[in-house]
Amino acid sequence: MATLLHRLGLASVRHRTAVTVAWLVVLLALAVGAGTLAGKTVNTFSIPGQESTTALDIMQKRFGDASAGATAQVVFQAPGKITDPATAAQVTQVVGTLAKLPGVVSASNPLDPQRPTVSQDQRDAFSTVTYGVQASEITNDERDALRTAVTQAGAGGLTVEVRGEAAQENGADIGGASEFIGVIVALVVLALTYGTLIAAGMNLLTAIIGVAIGALGITTLTGFVDLQSTTPILAIMLGLAVGIDYCLFIMTRFRQELRRGLDVPDAAAMAVGTAGSAVVTAGLTVVIALAGLSVVGIPFLSEMGLAAAATIVIAVLVAITLVPAILGFVGRRALPRKQRGTAVAAADEGRGFYRGWANMVTRHRVVSLVVAAVGLAVVAIPVLSMETSLNQKDPEGSSAAKASAIIDRGFGPGFAGPLLILVDGSGGPAYAASVRSQVATLPGVALATAPSVAPDRNAALITVIPSSSPEDSATVNLVHTIRDDVADGPDARVYVTGQTAISIDVSQKLSDALPVYLALVVGLAFVLLVLVFRSLLVPIVGVLGFLLTIGASLGATTAVFQWGWLHTLVNANVTGPLLSLAPIIIVGILFGLAMDYQVFLVSRMHEAHAHGASPRDAIVTGFRQAAPVVVAAATIMFAVFAGFVPEGNQTIKPIAFALAMGILFDALVIRMVAVPAALALLGRAAWWLPRWLRWLPVLDVEGAALERGAAGATPTEPAPQVAHHAA
Repeated sequence: MATLLHRLGLASVRHRTAVTVAWLVVLLALAVGAGTLAGKTVNTFSIPGQESTTALDIMQKRFGDASAGATAQVVFQAPGKITDPATAAQVTQVVGTLAKLPGVVSASNPLDPQRPTVSQDQRDAFSTVTYGVQASEITNDERDALRTAVTQAGAGGLTVEVRGEAAQENGADIGGASEFIGVIVALVVLALTYGTLIAAGMNLLTAIIGVAIGALGITTLTGFVDLQSTTPILAIMLGLAVGIDYCLFIMTRFRQELRRGLDVPDAAAMAVGTAGSAVVTAGLTVVIALAGLSVVGIPFLSEMGLAAAATIVIAVLVAITLVPAILGFVGRRALPRKQRGTAVAAADEGRGFYRGWANMVTRHRVVSLVVAAVGLAVVAIPVLSMETSLNQKDPEGSSAAKASAIIDRGFGPGFAGPLLILVDGSGGPAYAASVRSQVATLPGVALATAPSVAPDRNAALITVIPSSSPEDSATVNLVHTIRDDVADGPDARVYVTGQTAISIDVSQKLSDALPVYLALVVGLAFVLLVLVFRSLLVPIVGVLGFLLTIGASLGATTAVFQWGWLHTLVNANVTGPLLSLAPIIIVGILFGLAMDYQVFLVSRMHEAHAHGASPRDAIVTGFRQAAPVVVAAATIMFAVFAGFVPEGNQTIKPIAFALAMGILFDALVIRMVAVPAALALLGRAAWWLPRWLRWLPVLDVEGAALERGAAGATPTEPAPQVAHHAA
């Protein structure tokens, strides 16, 4: 692979104009595609084949599109009684206005004597506004019209608020001030690392080009596939972070080769052949981890994983083609001005601090390992009480939060998440009355409405109001009880559906899939590290470190976003159960990034040991040369992920926080403390491989064979220092 990448890098730098123009053409073509072909993203989560999803499809056929359309609840609260003549007239007028809004097919009157929705103290009421399409198809103008009508309705002491999927914004916000600050921090770190703004700017520019291509490609794809609204922002966040880091590793090696005396084309080719090998290996681990989300059998999660994986592929391709092409233009200006001579002595990348740190950790290896492991284990404790749900709370102070407070006070928490029982079949209408009587007597049921019969007389629909909120475990138990205790009738099939039931089904599916996926990525990590390091104990150390990273990351996220600890520091104005799909996404992304750092750091130690250094000396040698770049890369990733936290979308905020903390824990605690301490404790046994496994192929991720060939071809030049390679 190193030889192939060397040739690719050399071709890219020699034909730098053509390579750069080709990438710009791709960028322009996708920009045109995104502008002309893009569709809308969605915020709905469902799994084909689940009972709740199947029932929704049947409802749409039996009752029409409106039955499966998005809804909003417009909530009224009167200073006196809602039934007072003047107030009642005002409510009726508002309902009439709501019914005429664009996209609305019906708006129920809470004062209708046939189906009243008024609280017992007659202070509160709500109207259900129904649209003819799913929430993803409601336009921004239609949402604005609804919110404007609600705002204008609040007069004369009448409080009017709105909540529900039809009133929620459909997309995730991208490009806020905090994200921009994250990019600026990355630029500053790069400038300090390189000592020149030209190199820092080139690094950031190529990463932005790569992530722009990925984001525009995903945007174009929305015209053909329904993608979640969080998919583009996840891809941008991850693609930007790894794009900067991958260019950083190649640029660092390029500068080393220039200092060693190579001319610009050869230095760029050598950088791609050596650092590029590690980049491809590391990128492959991230791609496999993200694409592996497909194995859990959840379509929307598979789409998110594949979209993010495609962005990583683009970042790798940019790193091994566009970066060397741009390096050809930059040339020796990638070095600080005082180092731009024909050849200078290679700077001691170890520096005193990193050498001293490695010596301290390896000398006090038992204490270092115990402190690191126990510290992360303590941070991971909250994960034991982590709760997940698709029903996310509304931001404090929002109209939706105020509406929910009114509903909870006047009607009970169950009105926030009604269950729908569909009795389908020719015997459905006749059997529905029996189903209602059975359900009404179940514990946890506040109300079961009279059946509503479909126009074709082949189905009936019952609305059930639980006594508990949608996030409460009692509601989950109620759904399972109905499914277990209420049997199908003669020529009638009973289904439980509705947004609450869908959330319960998806959350259960994700909870069941998480251990399987975790086992998959842990197994993959072990196999990959065995191939890279030709050792059994090094992979075990890496995998155990990864598990500690995951535990601490999810534990910190649970403490902040579920328990509310220090929530003001991250502007978490919503606390409660984490989004159901967050843990499995976090595991997939952190796996790939953790393996990046493991490969870049430990491969230097491995190379030093292979060249005859003692186990402890090999650790110190590898650490002092790799650690500065790994710390810089981790700082950049932390800044990029953290930039999506303060003002980020409420869905993406906890995920970005978990990734930022995961990078911090993994790079600075696991890779900087636990791994060197554990390897020092193991000694020579760390690099032991059983004889029966020595047939495994050798993955030369450092490009050592390429270095040996270069050294052999130019014997008059000094050979590269031991462990002087990619990262």
